[in-house]
Amino acid sequence: MNIAELRSEVAREWAGQALPDLTELIRIPAVSPAYDPAWQANGHLHRAVDHVRRWLEGRDLAGVRCTVEQLDSRPPILVIEVSPTDGVGDQGTVLLYGHLDRQPSMGAWSAGRGPWEPYREGDRLYGRGTVDDSYSAYVAVGALAAVRAAGGLHSRVVILLETAEESASVDLPAYVELLRDRLGDVSLVICLDSGGDDHERLWLTTSLRGLVQATVTVRVLDTPVHSGLAGGIVPDSFRILRQLLDRVEDSGTGEIRLPELNATIPDDRHAEVHSLASLADRRRPSMPLAGTTRAVTDDAVEQILNNTWRPTLTITGAAGLPGTGEAIPVIRNSTSLRLSVRLPPTVDPEVAARALTEALTVDVPYDASVEVTDLMLIRGWNAPTQSAWLTAALESAERNVFDGVPSRAIGLGGGIPFLEMLGRRYPQAQFLATGAVRPDSNVHAPDEWLSIPFARDLTAVIAHVLDSHARTS
Repeated sequence: MNIAELRSEVAREWAGQALPDLTELIRIPAVSPAYDPAWQANGHLHRAVDHVRRWLEGRDLAGVRCTVEQLDSRPPILVIEVSPTDGVGDQGTVLLYGHLDRQPSMGAWSAGRGPWEPYREGDRLYGRGTVDDSYSAYVAVGALAAVRAAGGLHSRVVILLETAEESASVDLPAYVELLRDRLGDVSLVICLDSGGDDHERLWLTTSLRGLVQATVTVRVLDTPVHSGLAGGIVPDSFRILRQLLDRVEDSGTGEIRLPELNATIPDDRHAEVHSLASLADRRRPSMPLAGTTRAVTDDAVEQILNNTWRPTLTITGAAGLPGTGEAIPVIRNSTSLRLSVRLPPTVDPEVAARALTEALTVDVPYDASVEVTDLMLIRGWNAPTQSAWLTAALESAERNVFDGVPSRAIGLGGGIPFLEMLGRRYPQAQFLATGAVRPDSNVHAPDEWLSIPFARDLTAVIAHVLDSHARTS
């Protein structure tokens, strides 16, 4: 490829095509189905899919076919099929993945910014879904356009944009099965829903934690009773919950006590973590700790392992607890907590969920009534060994896109269900998981933002990888 022309085309693509259309896409409140029970009636997910489809069909790119697929009453997906450039043999299909659904607004945004009112400030584009991960559609299409403009090659490509990733992608396996023949022999999977520590280099995601979410409810009364009458007679539901949670987590250290929720860390991942932690120029993720709050540990290696290969418990919600201003002296009839347990990449979430449920419901203090409901499971993922051609392609991207700054590999504490599912389906495929997220991108939080220059860099990286893939023998 002509590298100078590639860079020029990527810049033109983002200035004239990608950024204006992405900005308009963010105005559509395409909240994921798990957080919008009326998603079908509201129609925002369909609007988001149609928005990208119309944009792409207006591009007049040769050999591109767009279809919207919807199974029964499941959230729709957008499938973009792209024919290979002339002269490219059967190298298998490149599957590029992203999603168009988003988290809800999640609290108050800063003045002048809003989840559905995109705001440009310098090199940042603010809005819900800017970096997680509506930009991915524009990186994927932009990379294809840049490859062609620079005289490069690409194999057959399928871009799959789903609308329920933030709802654990529960319908994606059915869609992949529906598309089995159209996907063909997938030899490379590129996921743009990830990220790393900074925007100075390319970050390669090598593992993802799994997840078990559940709501646990302890009920001790049919109706609340005055605490002066019942205190010391009726056990408090919150105290019982504290005892049950102590079976799962050591409250002093945060260590998860259930063996089914832990895993042995592979030697290569240990080595990867030590290499990353030893980098002199590595900037540790900055967290907005309040007041004098300290991190769980200051050891860089332990921080990374805690966040990538060890289970953690977070209480993400509660019910049955009135606000402090509305609290009255009664023993409440019940307390519910929403538990979010991040799992090591190799732990089976179904096994973990059974162990968690048993720990919370067997031999309950005072024989109180306990229910575990609303389970959501996500499988983790451990990346396969990188092939020589992909390593060479990424090294070329490092030289030409990041001025020689080497890429780094890192596991992430979150989950992307798509990767584990396709890893099982296409065990011989190569996987490239990367993205524009960094620790302060405010993913799932107010003031989410995308680095526009880094989105351009990712577009150029994907162009390098597509061209190298087409030339493998």
